[in-house]
Amino acid sequence: MERQVIYQTKGQRAVDGAGVHLVRVLGNETTDIYDPFLMLDAFDSSDRRDYEAGFPMHPHRGIETITFISKGQMLHRDHLGTEATVVSGEAQWLTAGSGAEHEEMPGGDRMLGTQLWLNIPAKDKMKADPAYHSITNDEIQEFPLNGGVLRLVTGKYKDAEGWQGKYVPVDFYDIHLDPGARVEMPVREGWTAFLFTLVGDVKAGETAVSEKTAAKLGDGDSVILQTGDQGAEILLYSAPRLDEPVAWYGPIVMNTREELVEAFSELQDGTFIKKTAEYDSE
Repeated sequence: MERQVIYQTKGQRAVDGAGVHLVRVLGNETTDIYDPFLMLDAFDSSDRRDYEAGFPMHPHRGIETITFISKGQMLHRDHLGTEATVVSGEAQWLTAGSGAEHEEMPGGDRMLGTQLWLNIPAKDKMKADPAYHSITNDEIQEFPLNGGVLRLVTGKYKDAEGWQGKYVPVDFYDIHLDPGARVEMPVREGWTAFLFTLVGDVKAGETAVSEKTAAKLGDGDSVILQTGDQGAEILLYSAPRLDEPVAWYGPIVMNTREELVEAFSELQDGTFIKKTAEYDSE
């Protein structure tokens, strides 16, 4: 059955970090609609002043962050001394788990990409060791489409498998479509699925979706994407729902208010970082 758009969320301009100009698409008010996806920020600027100050060292707990760079680069450093940079077409996957501290420094002549926060199940939040993985271009498989190309960033596409996280499986496709393209994309039945129009407008099923918009898809096992006079870059994400309570404040996402209070208390008294892990930056 073909999926149709059932909800759209248009991004709004915001400033975060040390002064990074971005478009905030998903947030606290959309957690149930897009479960298990929490926050989605988009970056799109050719003015270095909009992004060069970056995101200085800051904590996270209870989530995984998936940072995708379509154009530009992103330097990651963390509390373990890890340093890794991804460039155009690549992604970074950080498992904050029980607690991580990291910084992210954008660079390049154009910064175009997204950061998505993925929730971690309650049973794993405080058991998950912090971990990092660079998803490089040589790890991303490409598949020709009728009028475009699909890049498998994580998860599965038909019979192909890409890199995958440990706690919530995510199928993440980076789809580039030429003008006048029409493609039918498989989407796992029963999973939450949404697309984000990073560049250009698209028609998803019977619905027009403008640039920098998240479009939640209804039930089904596929979605038809079409472009008009201009091409588009579309990010398609899908994952199983968690259906768990969300207690979220700043960079911490837990399941209860009491857990949030405990996390911020630990930040103050220096006991926030519970475990270390050997990061993989290959």
